[in-house]
Amino acid sequence: MLRVTTMQVGPDRPTATETMLADLRLAAERELVPLVRRIDEEGLYPEAALRAFGAAGAYAAHLPAGGPHGAADLGGAIQAAAEAAEHCLSTAFCMGCQATLAWIIACSDNATLRAGLGPQVASGAVLGGAGLANPMKTYMGLERIRLEGLRTAGGYRVSGTLPWVANLGPDHVFAAAFGRPEGRYAMAVMRCGAEGLRLTGPGRFLALDGTRSFGVEFRDVFVPDEDLLADPIEGYFKRIRAGIVLLQTGMAIGLVRACLRVMREVARPLAAANRHLDVQPRDVSDRLDALEEEVDLLGAAPFETDPAHWRRVLEARLTASELALCAAQNALLHSGGQGFVAGAEAQRRLREAAFVALLTPAIKHLKRMLAELQH
Repeated sequence: MLRVTTMQVGPDRPTATETMLADLRLAAERELVPLVRRIDEEGLYPEAALRAFGAAGAYAAHLPAGGPHGAADLGGAIQAAAEAAEHCLSTAFCMGCQATLAWIIACSDNATLRAGLGPQVASGAVLGGAGLANPMKTYMGLERIRLEGLRTAGGYRVSGTLPWVANLGPDHVFAAAFGRPEGRYAMAVMRCGAEGLRLTGPGRFLALDGTRSFGVEFRDVFVPDEDLLADPIEGYFKRIRAGIVLLQTGMAIGLVRACLRVMREVARPLAAANRHLDVQPRDVSDRLDALEEEVDLLGAAPFETDPAHWRRVLEARLTASELALCAAQNALLHSGGQGFVAGAEAQRRLREAAFVALLTPAIKHLKRMLAELQH
């Protein structure tokens, strides 16, 4: 299990992380649990839950202390997302987007942005996402940067299209990278209400329709210097990348926990047949314990520069995807026909696990990156 990472305040008093998680659980029972089916089937956006989780401190627990180069531990934010994912992956993914946005703002050298927008994102007062799949794939050599920015008085003029970014709305914000004529990349916070920026519907998904995922069109959008995260981004992106990837593991951990619960609920009534299945709850539980221990260790040192640490981060993210698929498939197999009925948790968890495996960096991206690190 992921450890609680915050210093004890007294022999019998809970830590700050324990208090945050307790508050989050109460908020989840009130704001999330009654809506899970509607989120999955109707694409309902869980805005009240996301704001309540922010008020509990879920998006601030991992931020560096004392400035962008201070010590940080991702454990609290990962635990928070895992708690939500035990109920609903759509909500946990939006939490991951929010925590990532808070992370990249807090790690920027732009003091104005850190002091202004940063606390609003960290508290959930302003919601948003991180459109970073494109720069990740660009650095992998799989895509070209999709946005281009020209320098102008007081900022940049940005044009281009992103296929989709999650956790958006009319008053939301998100981070995105854009190319510069000089051949380098910059990154800034984009505001959905900016003139020339348009959100477009990407159609329906197999799962996670409740995440407010949109395509984004930029038509000569003005991005002020006050919203700049970094220019150029090479050193900055390398510094924040482990945090970006590790913050995705929380939803996988919570999903696996939920699948274990499903498997255990049917263990006794369906024991005669289920005991012949290759994967049993104990197998999944042991793998989950090992994953949580590794994520805990890696998350305690998100700024580590040793290449071996980055490799372990990628391996942990790969393990999270593969274990999510395994756990969800076996939750369905253990459930049998009752898990194949519309509205059953087992079938929903299998669809959600497919998303974990496909989210950038997807399994195929991770395998490619790990193979390249061997050379």
